[in-house]
Amino acid sequence: MENFWDQRYSEPGFAYGQDPNAFFKEIIDDLEPGSLLLPGEGEGRNAIYAARKGWDVFAFDQSGVARKKALAWAENEGLSIDYQVEDLTTFSCSEPKFDLLAILYIHLPWVLRQSIHRQLASCLKSGGMMILECFHKEQLLYGTGGPPVEDLLYLEDDIQEDFFALDVQQCEKQIREIQQGRFHAGKSSIIRLKAIKQSE
Repeated sequence: MENFWDQRYSEPGFAYGQDPNAFFKEIIDDLEPGSLLLPGEGEGRNAIYAARKGWDVFAFDQSGVARKKALAWAENEGLSIDYQVEDLTTFSCSEPKFDLLAILYIHLPWVLRQSIHRQLASCLKSGGMMILECFHKEQLLYGTGGPPVEDLLYLEDDIQEDFFALDVQQCEKQIREIQQGRFHAGKSSIIRLKAIKQSE
């Protein structure tokens, strides 16, 4: 998969556009800047937007090509982001240290999904927020983006179970027109989740 993503991000332009994810933008625009974790960040569209607003951004992706592209973009804007090449299956935090976690269009097989989701959530401080946006299994009917494999798409109950330890405030399927570069474009079936890590 690393070679797949390196190849995709090596193509001219930005595969998923340069605008931040709409749900991410909606959430972050209402929050005071703090520390942000962005796994699977790709070419940096969300990291750059957050850094512009004063967030302390830590991002990672398995693609070194994506990292290079994101850091060049940040440098061009005079912004600082901490962006590493990491694998989701081995990434961990030494302590809970993030105010916000955004899991955006990361699609994992069911044998890995729950453990990775919970490991990422463990990086949140008490009172921290996490958001997730992904394609629903019904996205196969639309074909406007995402993996064309049912095992890599999600249901609301799956997501709620993954994050049972958090206070889930929103978890719902939505049908939306999305425009995120040339690979996510058109009417789509998605899931949006918002949850808070309760104070210990």
